[in-house]
Amino acid sequence: MNHAPRNRTVAGCTLLVIALGAGVTACGSGDHPLSAEPYDAADQIAFKGPAGDGKKADPDKPLEVTAEDDDGRITDVTAIDGTGRYVAGELSADGTRWHSTSPLAANAHYTVRVSTEDEDGAPGRKVLTFDTGKPTAQKRLDVTFGPKAGEYGVGQPITAKLSKPVKDKAQRAVVERALKVSSMPAVDGAWHWVDDKELHYRPKEYWPAHATIQARSNLDGIKISDRLWGGRAKPLRLTTGDRVIAVTDAATHQMTVYKNNEVLKQIPVTTGKPGFDTRNGVKVVLGKERFVRMRSTSIGIAAGSSESYDLPVYYATRVTWSGEYVHAAPWSVGSQGYANVSHGCTGMSTDNAAWFFDTVREGDVVQVINSNGNTMEPFGNGFGDWNLAWKNWRGGSALVAGDPEGPGPEEVARLRPQSV
Repeated sequence: MNHAPRNRTVAGCTLLVIALGAGVTACGSGDHPLSAEPYDAADQIAFKGPAGDGKKADPDKPLEVTAEDDDGRITDVTAIDGTGRYVAGELSADGTRWHSTSPLAANAHYTVRVSTEDEDGAPGRKVLTFDTGKPTAQKRLDVTFGPKAGEYGVGQPITAKLSKPVKDKAQRAVVERALKVSSMPAVDGAWHWVDDKELHYRPKEYWPAHATIQARSNLDGIKISDRLWGGRAKPLRLTTGDRVIAVTDAATHQMTVYKNNEVLKQIPVTTGKPGFDTRNGVKVVLGKERFVRMRSTSIGIAAGSSESYDLPVYYATRVTWSGEYVHAAPWSVGSQGYANVSHGCTGMSTDNAAWFFDTVREGDVVQVINSNGNTMEPFGNGFGDWNLAWKNWRGGSALVAGDPEGPGPEEVARLRPQSV
C-alpha cells in the first residue's frame, strides 16, 4: 500500500460562507479508522479563503468542500467555531462533495478539518482556518411604535410592531430589553408578546392622568441572532389626559362615567339582548365616527331575516374592530334604562351619545359588567389588554415571566448582546 500522496493537478475548490442563524449541531468526527499517519491532503482539495491580510469571509454563503481528484475522495469534514459550536453538513455518497446544512456565525473564527483517502485507502488530512465578517446583506429588525404621537386616555397601551418575526425566547429577550418605555410620573410596567411580530406595553394599573410617556428603541446595531441585527426606530411620545372611565352595568342598564375618580354623569343605556350579549370586560376607545352606516350583514345576520337591520347611526364611539360601539340609538329610547334590546352595541339617546362622543378620547376606558356575554379578548379585536391579570400579563414577557410581582425589566440582570 502506498502511504505517500501522489502528484495531482489541483483544481479550484471554493469555500463559501453564509450567515443563516445560530442553531448548529455536530457533523461528525475528524478521526479516520485507519491507524496510518495521515498525509497532507492539500493535493486532493483546494481552499479559496479571503484574499489578503485581515480579509474575512462573507458569512452570506454556504460552506462547501469538494474533492478535485478522481483517484481520491473526502471521508469526513468537521467545521467548528471558536466557541466550540459545530457546523452540521452532508457528505455525498461518492465522497466528492461536502456542504454545510446549518448556518455559520458572523464575526467568528472557524477551523475546518478535512479527512480524505486516496485510491489505495491511505488517509489524508487538511486543516483550514478562516474568519467570518459581517454579512454583506444584513437583515435588519425595524420597530414601529404605536399609537401615533398625541394625547390619549389612561387605558392606551403602547405597541411595538416588528418588521420580522422573532420566535426564539433568548432572541426575544434581546429585543425586549432594548425597547424602553418611561413615564412621568413613573409606574411599573412590562411588555407582553402578542405574537412573533408584535408586543404591547402596559402598567399594572392604568396610566396616571396627565402623564408623559416615552418609548424608544436601543436595538440599532445590536446582534439578535447570526442572521438578524437591530435596525432603527422612531421614538414615540404620548401624554394622557384626565382619567375617564365609563362603566356600563348591563344588569341595571346604566352607564356611569367617572372623571378623575368622581362621577361625571349617569346615562340610561341598552346593551345586547340574549344571543347578541355585549362583551364583558375592559375595552379601550379605538376611535370616533360622527356617522356610520350599520348593516346586520357585517356581523353575519342575513339581509331580510327577522334580525336584519340597515341603520344610519350618529355619534359612534368604537371599542372593538369587529363593530361594537357606544352610539346614539333613538329607536330604543323606550328600552334604555330598562331592557337590553341591541345587537351588542351600547345604545343611548342622541343627546347622551353626543355628550359621550365629545367627552371621551382614544385610549379612554369603557368597561362592561354583569353581561351574559363573553369577556373581551385581550388581543386581535381592539385593546382588551387590561382583561389579563397582571401575573398573566408579565407571563407574556421574555424578561420577567415567572416572576408575577417581581422587579420590572429595568431591574432584571442585564443581557449583553453583541453589537455589530
